[in-house]
Amino acid sequence: MNPADLPRDWPNRAQSRFVAAGGLRWHVQVAGEGPVLLLLHGTGAATHSWRGLLPLLARDFTVVAPDLPGHGFTERPRAEGLSLPGMARGVAALLRALDLKPMLAAGHSAGAAVTARMTLDGTMAPRALVGLNAALLPFEGIAGQLFSPIARMLAGVPAVPWFFAWRAGDRGLVERLLRDTGSTVDPQGVEFYGRLVRRPGHVAAALGMMANWELRPLLRDLARLAVPLVLVVGGHDRTVPPSDARRLKRLLPDVRILDLPALGHLAHEERPAEVAGIIRRLAEEMGVMAAETA
Repeated sequence: MNPADLPRDWPNRAQSRFVAAGGLRWHVQVAGEGPVLLLLHGTGAATHSWRGLLPLLARDFTVVAPDLPGHGFTERPRAEGLSLPGMARGVAALLRALDLKPMLAAGHSAGAAVTARMTLDGTMAPRALVGLNAALLPFEGIAGQLFSPIARMLAGVPAVPWFFAWRAGDRGLVERLLRDTGSTVDPQGVEFYGRLVRRPGHVAAALGMMANWELRPLLRDLARLAVPLVLVVGGHDRTVPPSDARRLKRLLPDVRILDLPALGHLAHEERPAEVAGIIRRLAEEMGVMAAETA
């Protein structure tokens, strides 16, 4: 696949390129000039999730935003490549191929776990991490006991992704799934999510990622994270409970929490300008970019 094969209306299509790295062919968008900022989407999403945010950040940064393995238009790896360590190694290989070294990294949901794993493993050395409704803690209780086994069972049945993709032909179902995140997504966003979940390969990768995801080692290692971690928390998030950020702060007192009370799990899609402002201010604090003067 090459950029000409992307849908003509795919967000920020002019910034798309396809790159071979780590044994995969990646779809990645690179835009702007300045300090390098890595954006990593969450499970089941793709670069379209940054459709409003990427152009705003490209005014001040070199923004690099890939589709994670198996998601969107990036090739799907074997099961290990969909695990947290596998994802982290894959993204690190992509950055080496691009010869880009992020000064900041922002990850949404599971994407935040990937940025943290890369930083802990020394494959990336940003000055700070931003977690946008970050999924950094294992599920508690019965949910934690059942989540991975059920996901593994579903991922192991070849017909399941095809069934999900078929059901996603109902736009109302996609709208309900997005609404259940606690966010209000615009019609364009609904359309792009709908296209993705109508693709069995994308669904299979999302299921495979959930089946191979294990956050306990990350939680154990976060105590030695040597860079600031800022958690941007949507008060209406129904996917990652806002209370998770407070739990994490009790474990890691240096974590900063910035609340967006009116927004849900997809806060960066609901108010991209507000999230861009948060990232710019953090970049100024960290000396990554000069502060604006009046």
